[in-house]
Amino acid sequence: MKTLLLWCVLLVLCWPVALLVLVLWPLIWLVSLPFRLIGISFEAIFALLRAILFLPARVLGYRDNSVRRAL
Repeated sequence: MKTLLLWCVLLVLCWPVALLVLVLWPLIWLVSLPFRLIGISFEAIFALLRAILFLPARVLGYRDNSVRRAL
């Protein structure tokens, strides 16, 4: 919603730039897709490493005290 509002303001202030943004936005989105996929992959790798590193603590029964306080 905020993006649409900003685009409408840009359309009122400088319509050629707004139309250029409207045409180029799908191309920018396509160029950014590989970077998003790389980010998702790294996030998954770090989650896996964290799960592997904390597995011994979970097996031994460690419980986080902050979780108990919240309940």
